[in-house]
Amino acid sequence: MAVSREPILKRCKYLGISPMVMGVAKETKRDPNANKRKKVSEYGLQLKEKQKLKFIYGMLEKQFYHYFEIAQKMEGQAGANLITLCESRLDNVVFRMGLATTRREARQLVVHGHYNVNGRRVDIPSYRIKTGDVISLRDNSKKSEKFKQIIETTAGRLTPTWLDVNKDQQSAKVVRMPVKEDLDYEIEEHLIVELYSK
Repeated sequence: MAVSREPILKRCKYLGISPMVMGVAKETKRDPNANKRKKVSEYGLQLKEKQKLKFIYGMLEKQFYHYFEIAQKMEGQAGANLITLCESRLDNVVFRMGLATTRREARQLVVHGHYNVNGRRVDIPSYRIKTGDVISLRDNSKKSEKFKQIIETTAGRLTPTWLDVNKDQQSAKVVRMPVKEDLDYEIEEHLIVELYSK
């Protein structure tokens, strides 16, 4: 499995997103308009939106395109379905719960098997969560100093309305599937659909 090792701040600046979306509390001191070209083509805009969504969720092209194919076959709009699929990944849900400081860390912690879904240990970051699923931190992991630090760090983070989070038990129940309105960043998903529909 290939791992993206590109610098987060540099990539955030290029894609025009806040590092806070990635869980990083740093801000760049450079001028955001320094390297902007005068005119970006329609294809350039579409490509940038796709790269933005791929970067936020830490996916490579093959997996992202597979998600797009699934989104097209689902009922409703393909763009909205794609966002729902990306948001319902286990590593993203763990990040949203506040049990990881960044999505990259959430992915690593899921691979290391620190979380249960409906009482069963799951170590697949792309595992798709369904309505009614209960995600919880494993009992052994609750005693860990690492998780005590993470919970202190993420204490002030807002949790989305589609998750019913129990901070004392370090668990959450999926009340409904996430939609575009629940996102904390701007995305024009119709551009991604147009790009793949060519």
